[in-house]
Amino acid sequence: MAKADLTIALSHYDRHIPLFDRSIQVEGANITVLEVGQSHPLKHGQDRHERMLQKQEFDICELSLSSYLMAKSRGLPFTAIPVFPRRLFSLSQMWVNVDARISSPADLPGKRVGLSTFQTTLSVLAKGDLQSEYNVPWRTIDWVVSKDEAVAFKPEAGVHIELLAPGKKIGVLLEHGDIDALMVPHPPAEALEGSKKIRRLFADPKQEEIKYFQKNGYYPIMHVVAFRDDVLKRDPALAAKVMQAFDEAKQACKAYYDDPNWSRFVWGRHLFEEERKAFGDDPWPNGVEKNRANLERFIDYAEDQGLLAKKLGVDELFASPT
Repeated sequence: MAKADLTIALSHYDRHIPLFDRSIQVEGANITVLEVGQSHPLKHGQDRHERMLQKQEFDICELSLSSYLMAKSRGLPFTAIPVFPRRLFSLSQMWVNVDARISSPADLPGKRVGLSTFQTTLSVLAKGDLQSEYNVPWRTIDWVVSKDEAVAFKPEAGVHIELLAPGKKIGVLLEHGDIDALMVPHPPAEALEGSKKIRRLFADPKQEEIKYFQKNGYYPIMHVVAFRDDVLKRDPALAAKVMQAFDEAKQACKAYYDDPNWSRFVWGRHLFEEERKAFGDDPWPNGVEKNRANLERFIDYAEDQGLLAKKLGVDELFASPT
């Protein structure tokens, strides 16, 4: 049987390098690995999630967990494997204008808070974490989103969501005080450039995140790896084979850091060891059971925020061979 020719769209993370350089390959398939970004233009463009969800442009794709749940609850033709290539704590991704008089999450009700979109996984996580971890009801905040949603949905009555006009940059609005806070998956460019008007909400976000991990037991999932259903229909065994390749790539990536000069960070090896003490040997587990609590809680967040067309169970999210 001839090998299938397939495309997979991924971000260029260290854990994906073995897939990009083809040192690890998928058994029984010829996979073309495309570097496709989500927020920043890369070799093969950007808007990866929209291109998969709206145009079915790739055979396999690194995909927003939130948008995947929305698609799955609406019967759209995608099925994931329990591989989670991107994770973030929400707490380091919360930024405020220094003049907005926000010293803690308790100051956020009634404020204007920017998001990439309402359904972006980091947005859903941040809203849910504010409510669950800090007793700040997300419905008491006015949300400002910077672009259209990847999967259309109707917000519940009383939820205030404002879409920015084209050309408006949400980081600039934060710097100028036109919004009070911002919660996005990448630091705003203005903060990276050293703006004196922007700071993180938490004075010590690392300690907040260690507490979060110790309480909840996981590093929160941002992305899954999803197939178009027609691809798996032709060859159901691909699900397990692709998952195996990601597991092998993750192990190969871990070995990079045995060399203290592998990364550009002077203290890269020290950071590796520091994180292992805080988060254990593998804060990036794949598979369903090791991630069940994380997934169940995120599904609850998505349902509470009015994003799902129907309630989903964890076991119906993933291809059965995985």
